[in-house]
Amino acid sequence: MIYAAVFDMDGLLIDSEPLWKEAEKQVFSSVGVQVTEVLSKQTATMTTDEVTRFWYERNPWQEKSLEEVESAVVDKVETLIIEKGCELEGVTETLKLLKEKGFKIGLSTNSPYQLIPIILNKLGIASYFDAISSSDDVEQGKPEPDVYLSTINKLGVDSSNCIAFEDSYSGMLAATRANIKTVVIPQPDKFYQEFNEASLKLQKLSEFNESHLASLMDLSLRATIAPTPYESF
Repeated sequence: MIYAAVFDMDGLLIDSEPLWKEAEKQVFSSVGVQVTEVLSKQTATMTTDEVTRFWYERNPWQEKSLEEVESAVVDKVETLIIEKGCELEGVTETLKLLKEKGFKIGLSTNSPYQLIPIILNKLGIASYFDAISSSDDVEQGKPEPDVYLSTINKLGVDSSNCIAFEDSYSGMLAATRANIKTVVIPQPDKFYQEFNEASLKLQKLSEFNESHLASLMDLSLRATIAPTPYESF
């Protein structure tokens, strides 16, 4: 039987939200948009295309097309990732654990495809991933399930034999709508919000362990995972 784990990217593997905010403020301000913190919070889980349209509808610009501005944002984020990007706590350890247990590993992100190899190579974790899907690949990004369905199809795994790792409510909805059991690691300021659809909520990815993995999967997998001392399932 094939088992898989599918990861979100931004905010889970890499602390990229500040980099997106910096890039968006620079680029949108350059075409005359007044970017505010209040409105920026509304765009945090949107695709880049959706963010660009969001700001254009509120403050239309003339000098450049929407596509040119969107591309400029992505290019700026790429530059910032190369300069400042760093892995979040527990990423490599969790990937190693899953590979040791024979899991296939996938990636499902609302970010444009252009940034995926940049981030995975920057973090030194590209070799762990067997399949990737971006919002570029599907009709609708998260919270719709399309990007997760795309990845599990590429992996050749049934959703019942898959777990997802997410950091946002929107991402959790996307995974659960694809009928995937979901581990959510919210941003610290959102930890106490409700994530009722999640199978497990942790403060850090580094907290995830073999016991969690065994309890999330069915009995046939538990036989392949040795419980740590003094733990039972």
